Amino acid sequence: MAEGRQGGPWGANWVRFGSASASAVNLHSRSVPSAPIGQQPRLLRLLFGWIVVLVLVLAPTAAGAVSVKDLPSTPPASLVLDSADVLSRAARASLEQQLEAFHADRVEARLVTVGRLDYGLTLDALGQELLQEWTTARESIASKDSGTSSDEALLLLVDSQTKAAAVVASPQLQRQLPPELLRSTARTTMALPLKEGNRYLQASTDGLQRLGTVLRGGEDPGEPQVSEDTVVNSNIPSREETAGSNAFTWVAVLLVVGSVVPMLTWWVFSR
Repeated sequence: MAEGRQGGPWGANWVRFGSASASAVNLHSRSVPSAPIGQQPRLLRLLFGWIVVLVLVLAPTAAGAVSVKDLPSTPPASLVLDSADVLSRAARASLEQQLEAFHADRVEARLVTVGRLDYGLTLDALGQELLQEWTTARESIASKDSGTSSDEALLLLVDSQTKAAAVVASPQLQRQLPPELLRSTARTTMALPLKEGNRYLQASTDGLQRLGTVLRGGEDPGEPQVSEDTVVNSNIPSREETAGSNAFTWVAVLLVVGSVVPMLTWWVFSR
C-alpha cells in the first residue's frame, strides 16, 4: 500500500514536497546564525558601565543639595557658617567682627552661605526654618542658665548657585527692622554685588552696614545706586540725523548721472 502511494502521481508529489520542505528547513536553520556567546557578557558589561557613569554623575548633584537637616541643629560657635566655601579666611574674620558688633544692640546676627538648595526649597523658607530651630535651641539654653536672656536673632543667607540673598529676623526684632527693609536689603543691597562679580564679602558687609544703621536709630541709607552706562560717542548717525539729511537725493542724482552719461557717450561715438 505504501509502495502504491509512492508510485502514484500524488505519492510522488508528496515525496518531492516533503523533501523540499526538509531542505528548506535545513537551509533556514543554516542561514540564521546564533548570537556568539562571547558577545553577551560584553553587552552586559557595556550596560553596567553606563549605569555606573549615570550614578557617578547624578550622585554628587543629589548629595550637594542643602536643607535645614544638613545644617547644625544648634547655633555654631562661629557667627559665620560658610557651608558653600566661598569666603576666604580673611573675609570670614572680617565678617565675624562685624557680626559681633550687633551684640551691643542685643542682637545675635549670623551669616550662612549655601551651595545649592534642596528641590522645592527657597532661601527665605530655609532661613525661617533655621531661625526657628536655632531660636528654640538658644531659648532652651537660656532657660537653664538662671538670669540669662537670649538676644534677638538676625540671620543673613547667601545662595552661591543662584547669587541670591535672604534676610530673616525674629518677630520682636522686626519692630526695628521691618520686613520691607529686610527684603530690600536682600534683593538689592546684597544681590547686586553678588550678581555683578561674586563679591560675597562686599554683599555681606553692605547688608550688615545698612541694617546696623537702622538698628541704631539712623536713617535708612536706601538701596544702592545703580550706575548708568556711559554714553559712548559714535560716528554712526542716529535715526533722526538720517531722516533729516538729503543723502537719498544725492544717491538718486548719482544713479541717474551714472546711467545717462554712458548712454550719451555711446550715442555720440556711434554716429
